[in-house]
Amino acid sequence: MPTRPLTRTRGHLPIEDHGLIGDGATCALVARDGSIPWLCLPDFDSPPFLAGLLDAERGGEFSISLTGLESAGQRYLDDTGVLLTELQGPDGTVEITDCLTLRAGADLTELVPAGRSELLRLARVVSGSAELTVRLRPRDDVQVRREGGGWALSWPARPELRLTLWSSHPLEVGEDGSLGGTVTLRVGDPLTVALHWSGNTRLQDRQDPAALVHQTATAWRAWAGRIRYEGPQRRLVRRSAITLKLLDHAPTGAIMAAATSSLPEEVGGVRNWDYRYTWVRDASFSVYALRRIGLTTEADSFLAWTLTNAERDGGPKIMYALDGGQPPEEWEDPGLSGWRDSGPVRWGNGAAGQTQHDVYGELMDVAHQWASDGGSVDEHLWTALCALAEQAIEMWQTPDQGIWEIRGAGRPFTYSVAMCQVAVDRALRIAENCSLDHPRERWTQASQEMRAAVLERSWDEGRGTFTEHLAEAGEANDGGLDGSLLALPLRGVVPFDDPKMVSTVEAVREHLDAGDGLLYRYLHSESDDGLPGQEGAFLLCSFWLVDNLTGQGRLDEAEALYDSLCARATPLGLLSEEIDPTDGSFLGNFPQAFSHLGVIASGYKIAQARRAEAGRK
Repeated sequence: MPTRPLTRTRGHLPIEDHGLIGDGATCALVARDGSIPWLCLPDFDSPPFLAGLLDAERGGEFSISLTGLESAGQRYLDDTGVLLTELQGPDGTVEITDCLTLRAGADLTELVPAGRSELLRLARVVSGSAELTVRLRPRDDVQVRREGGGWALSWPARPELRLTLWSSHPLEVGEDGSLGGTVTLRVGDPLTVALHWSGNTRLQDRQDPAALVHQTATAWRAWAGRIRYEGPQRRLVRRSAITLKLLDHAPTGAIMAAATSSLPEEVGGVRNWDYRYTWVRDASFSVYALRRIGLTTEADSFLAWTLTNAERDGGPKIMYALDGGQPPEEWEDPGLSGWRDSGPVRWGNGAAGQTQHDVYGELMDVAHQWASDGGSVDEHLWTALCALAEQAIEMWQTPDQGIWEIRGAGRPFTYSVAMCQVAVDRALRIAENCSLDHPRERWTQASQEMRAAVLERSWDEGRGTFTEHLAEAGEANDGGLDGSLLALPLRGVVPFDDPKMVSTVEAVREHLDAGDGLLYRYLHSESDDGLPGQEGAFLLCSFWLVDNLTGQGRLDEAEALYDSLCARATPLGLLSEEIDPTDGSFLGNFPQAFSHLGVIASGYKIAQARRAEAGRK
């Protein structure tokens, strides 16, 4: 595989120098230098056992390092979550295989745990000789003792979790409490280390590591065989689907917004958030994308889980923890300095308590997709969906924090009002298609009133564009521009080719331009969000621009932009939330579901438009 030298800044590799592995319960980031600086146990949203990603000195890591490392590269085994890292040194080359192992015969479409609660690391020398050093240094001080041919670890953060480390070569306890050892290997010599947290592993009966890798890869390929996509950037689309699956919590169907917490939207800034939770908005976009390429099980599971939560709580929340409850109260961690000293590091998410009205439309749209694909809407489900429609009607004129979760005063955001209209519109469609009782006239009137408010009160005649929020009736609109306006035609609120929408696309494209096809989601100088500092360009907004160009029939322009965005993915096919326009580097949490669903949805739309174009010729 191609390799290249590594560059660190303030002790940290670039965000893009990491790969993702997972098992449907949790995930880990594997750096290009052979270290693992990120692992939360036992679940995605649990405390971090390894957090070197957020503090190179104190965060902890699980490393296999090559003495004299000169260059390194990474690749996935095709259509799997198994990652290969190649380390090149002065005397030889080493290949490390990393995965969170899956059970033999695991079916990733089932809502049951598929993982073995095991992180497996298998290293082998492929040429020459190599001196390798293994080191496990958790973030917290742990008590270590020999047990059953391995090492038992007592972790104060989760005392009930039984952690065990096994190594094929001798390890010793260092003065800092870490476990480590150095060994010199030659061609063909293997080194295996495995971290377990199931509490049930019989270390004396070690399974063949190569067989474990094989059965894990087999399970992933069986799942990936369900992907149905023929269109541009086929390889990246498939990888994006696998990445979304790596963020999918198997027992519930919850889809994480991202794998990490507190990777900054601005180096040295304070816009650092915990994204290890399920946003109804993010997940509903993910469900839309996955359904388009044949992955309906994930869509159905998410709908059932979220509606259950909403029914229990008397209405939907904007985000959920994996247990279906709310994320913990947001707090700042003084024990970690942040990636490249970009503090504060935060756990929990304060936006969980915000008012964001788009959630009604997001969830109802998922329900509509499900019903349109033949899902049965019984009396119980219809009662829950009717409640969503009624809540949207009740709340649409109330200011909220909007899709971007501003931490300042609320406003009647255009996208929020539009999604309330979507909620009622989809309820009407479900009722009609399934012959369900509903207040047709009242809902129709409410839907028309909301849509009229969007089209009239968010429109700025002088600038020829929709704006981020609605003006008072009869008053001029002086609102800023907002990337979420590009999503209005995606939700069917305004046609792609409506003159007002075409004009808005050009205004947004020009006003929020960050260069080379990138867009800011808004400008902080004119759209106050209650926070200091700036941020990078938001990738999903550019994919929405692709969708608008496609919808307007400008296919060559759309595909050129799409290809340029896809070219920003790492060699592993991964994308972050934002891009630094000054140098193209990644910002924000990583990998980000929003960005990968953009790859899938935009590719699908282009492919669909190309087929339609070919049919007209």
